Amino acid sequence: MNEDGADTPRREVKSAWEIMLPDESATEDLGRFLAEFLVAGDIVALSGGLGGGKTTLARALIRELAADPTLDVPSPTFTLIQPYEAADGRAIVHADLYRLRSPDELVELGFDEMAETAITLVEWPERLGPRDAPILSIDLSLRAEFGDGARFARIDGSGGMAGRLRRARALRVLLVRSGWDEATRIAMQGDASSRAYERLVKPDGKSAVLMISPPRADGPPVRNGRPYSAIVKLAESVHAFVGVDRGLRALGFSAPRIYGEDLAEGLLIIEDLGSEPVVDAAGPRPERYAEAVRLLAKLHATELPGVLPVADGIDHVLPPYDLEALVFETELLPDWYCPAIRGAELPGSARSEFVSLWAEVLDSITPARPTWTLRDYHSPNLIWLPEREGLERIGVIDFQDAVLGHPAYDVASLLQDARVDASAEFELRLLGLYVRERRAREPDFDMHAFARAYAVLAAQRATKILGIFARLDRRDGKPGYLAHLPRIEGYLARNLNHPALTHLRLWHEANLPHLVPKPAAAEPGEGA
Repeated sequence: MNEDGADTPRREVKSAWEIMLPDESATEDLGRFLAEFLVAGDIVALSGGLGGGKTTLARALIRELAADPTLDVPSPTFTLIQPYEAADGRAIVHADLYRLRSPDELVELGFDEMAETAITLVEWPERLGPRDAPILSIDLSLRAEFGDGARFARIDGSGGMAGRLRRARALRVLLVRSGWDEATRIAMQGDASSRAYERLVKPDGKSAVLMISPPRADGPPVRNGRPYSAIVKLAESVHAFVGVDRGLRALGFSAPRIYGEDLAEGLLIIEDLGSEPVVDAAGPRPERYAEAVRLLAKLHATELPGVLPVADGIDHVLPPYDLEALVFETELLPDWYCPAIRGAELPGSARSEFVSLWAEVLDSITPARPTWTLRDYHSPNLIWLPEREGLERIGVIDFQDAVLGHPAYDVASLLQDARVDASAEFELRLLGLYVRERRAREPDFDMHAFARAYAVLAAQRATKILGIFARLDRRDGKPGYLAHLPRIEGYLARNLNHPALTHLRLWHEANLPHLVPKPAAAEPGEGA
C-alpha cells in the first residue's frame, strides 16, 4: 500500500483517503489494517463493480478480526448474510446485498438486530438505505493500466468514523516512516488514564512501544468555568511527554528514546525499556528503591528549566503545582470517597472546614526552589535495567503530567506507593538515604523543612488517591482499584501523626475517625 508523508505540526487531512493497491496482497494488507480500529456497531460499506476486490478485502478483514488466516470466508452472494466471531468474542456480519429484492428481506433476516452489536461488512451498500451508525465507506475499482490486479481505493468515514480514520491513517504513516510497519502489534495493559499502549515486535525480535495519547478534550467546567484537567494541571497533549522525556534524557536518566512521533495526533513510538519491576512478590526491592531515591536526590539538587523544547519552534511550559491544584485534589475525598465508600456525604460545614484546613497547611510548605515533579514516580512506572550502570538502571516512564512543585511530592509517591506495601521502618530508612544524598550535593539542605513538607504532601497524595480510586470504581466501572484502599488509608493514618497535620487529624477524628491513627493498646498493668 502506498503511503503519504505526515508532518509533525497539526495539519488538515482531507477526509477521503485515496490509495493505489498494486496487487491482491496490497488489498489484503488494507483489509488487515482497517480491522485494527473497527468496533462493534460499525458498518463497513464496500462499493465497486464486479471483480473490484470487495470480497478479497472483506475476507482479509474478517480473518484478521478472527485471528485465523486460514478461515474460510466465502462470498455471501447466495446466503445474503454470513455471521462470524472475532477472536475477542465480538460478532462479525458479512452481507452481500446484490440479490436483495426488498429492504423487507433485511428485516426478515434480523439484519438490524445483528448490526447493532456487530462489526458489519456490507457489499452493495447502496441497497441498505440510510443508517445512523458509524460508516467506513470503501470504493474499489480495477486499474488495469497499472498492472494486472491493480486496484484503486477511496476510503471515507461518516457518523463519527472520520476522526478514527484520520488517526488510523496517521498511525499507519508513522509506522511506515519510522520503519515499524512490519511489526506485530500487541496490546499492553494500560493505566488509569485514557492513553493506550501497544508493544511493537519486528520479525527480528526488536521491540518498541506505541503510545496512543490523542489530545485531551476539555471536560465539563467544574469550577469558575474551568474543567478538572485545567485546574489540577493535567497534560492536554503528548507535547508534555516529549518535552519532559528529552529533558530527563539530557540529564542522563533512562527515559525512553523517541523513535517516531506525530504530535498532532498524539502518537509516539518509544523505546521499550522492558518490564522488569523494582518490586517482587514480597514488596519493594531495597537495592532498586535505593537507586530510585538517589535518582530523585540528583534531580532535585539540579537547577532545572521550566520550559522544555519539544520540536522546532514548539516548547512545553511546565505548569506550577500551585495551591489551587493541590487543594482541589484533596476535595476528591469528600466528593467521591465519602459517598461511594463511606456511604454518606459530609455536611457542608465539615466540608468547608476540611478545605480550609488543607489550604492553610499546604500554603505553609511552598518550596524555595520548585523542581520537576513527575507526579507518578512509583513502582508501576519504574523499570529495572540491570544491563546499565548507576542511576541509568532506573527506567522512568509515565511523566507527561509533570509540573513544577515541591521535591517531597515524588519522594512520597515512591515511598508510599498505592500498590505496594511499604513498612514505616523501610520508608524512614529511605528517607534518610534521600537526605544524605541531598546534603552531599547541597550542604545547606534543610532536612526539617523537607520532613514537614513530606508529611503534608504524602497526606495530600493519599487523600487524593482515595478519591480517585473511589471515582474509578463509581464513575468509570473499574472496581479493581478498591483493593488498594486499605493500604492508602493506612498511609494517611501514618501521615496524620505528624504535628504539621494536627488540625487535620482532629478534623478526621470528628468526621472520618477510621482514618485516624489508633493509639497503641496499653500493656496490662501499665499506668497503674
